[in-house]
Amino acid sequence: MNIGQAKKDIKNTVRLYLKKDEFGEYRIPVVRQRPIFLVGAPGIGKTAIMEQIAQELQIALVSYSMTHHTRQSALGLPAICRREYEGKEYEVSEYTMSEIIASVYEVMRESGLKEGILFLDEINCVSETLAPSMLQFLQYKVFGGHRVPEGWVIVTAGNPKEYNRSAREFDVVTLDRLKVLNVEADYEAWKAYADKEGLHRAILNYLEIKEQDFYVMEMTAKGRSYVTARGWEDLSQMLLLYEEESLPVTEELIAQYLGHERVVREFMAYYDLYCKYKKDYHVDEILQGEASEEMCQRAAGAPFDERISLLGMLTDRMDGFIRDCMEKTDYLENLMKVLKNVKRQIESISVEEALSVQITARERLMASLSSANALSSEDKRLHQRVLFFLREQKRCLLLSGTPGQCEAAKEEAFAQIREAFEKEASCAKRETAGTKEKLHHLFGFVEQSFRDGNELLLLVTHMTVTQSCAGFIARFGCEDYERHSGELMIGERREELLKEMEALEI
Repeated sequence: MNIGQAKKDIKNTVRLYLKKDEFGEYRIPVVRQRPIFLVGAPGIGKTAIMEQIAQELQIALVSYSMTHHTRQSALGLPAICRREYEGKEYEVSEYTMSEIIASVYEVMRESGLKEGILFLDEINCVSETLAPSMLQFLQYKVFGGHRVPEGWVIVTAGNPKEYNRSAREFDVVTLDRLKVLNVEADYEAWKAYADKEGLHRAILNYLEIKEQDFYVMEMTAKGRSYVTARGWEDLSQMLLLYEEESLPVTEELIAQYLGHERVVREFMAYYDLYCKYKKDYHVDEILQGEASEEMCQRAAGAPFDERISLLGMLTDRMDGFIRDCMEKTDYLENLMKVLKNVKRQIESISVEEALSVQITARERLMASLSSANALSSEDKRLHQRVLFFLREQKRCLLLSGTPGQCEAAKEEAFAQIREAFEKEASCAKRETAGTKEKLHHLFGFVEQSFRDGNELLLLVTHMTVTQSCAGFIARFGCEDYERHSGELMIGERREELLKEMEALEI
């Protein structure tokens, strides 16, 4: 399976493991909740999907790489204590609490979340002294003398032996107690994630042309050469910052993230070409509907890689506008709910106090989710925007001297807040209209420049599978998309019917 399928499988398993009956008991008894063992090549996103699952399920996550642990840190230290048996007192040995188990309890205390995922990476690469105890842990969920708390699902991960010489194979007795998921590198699954995260368009365009370079593991005379999904993602972040700071991108920089000479050399050549296309084609002019006839003609006669690069730059820029628009819309909807709570609360307290209550509650929620590793970057930005608005309104009220307790003062204070909200909502409405117009111009340029080429199909497909784009179109509509997607679906159905007719020999 690919990493996307693995994420779905693990998410469903965790959700079912945590499902309870009417008496509050887990439907699958803890003893029958097999630890999940995720097996796959390095750098394909095993750790990343665990963070996403915890954030989406709003549960805690504790992560450890087992290669960093000794027997003592994983199991705890032996300690002498006194016990009484049949009237006599004895000295017996026990283990102090494992660092790993203690971390679970610490997260539960700080976040208030009682359920979560304990993720142990590189589980099959532990030291020789720890290996027997790890097998016991996988079978019985116990480290030393301390059991993993109920409500915590164990997920482990490891690399196959061909990628890691220190990896060991589990015996049948152990494997029979695990839920094993074998994961392979898959570009299409990663691409959906990359689009959502806004990875550098040069990387995505390059991999569209050379998909075979997405994941490479080769043994050469110089040693192992490699390219991983993690490498592409980390390179993307650095490229974006280098461009922001106007720093020169070199082969040496790329080689710090991609460990394959040919891929480094070819991507560097493509990146230079991409930068040239970026200068030649004025993307913002195209999206403003100001593309010249000369620009359309050049695009129409461009070779395949140039057309793909241009389309990628256009969709990348369009995605940015759409993401900003959707983020602003989600923020305003969330803020409206908060202000409704403020409106109810000022019946008994001042507007300033109501704002303080909402600010404190939001800060506590963020702190709780953050300590549990269950706060996504998108949710973090949303909370921060809401907090900024509330703090700014509280500051304005204090400056204007209108946070009084009487009804008239409350009405005046809340009217100021409502006015500020409506100002932001009007601005968002204008931005949405502008984004819809840019999308219309994008379709118009692709129609005019590429006519019946595959670029229109690629554009419609991108708008369909990219989460933010699909959400924008579903919420605000796009006549160009609806028209072309309908036409393409009719064409696909016609091909299906022809094939069915041929099979029936009609």
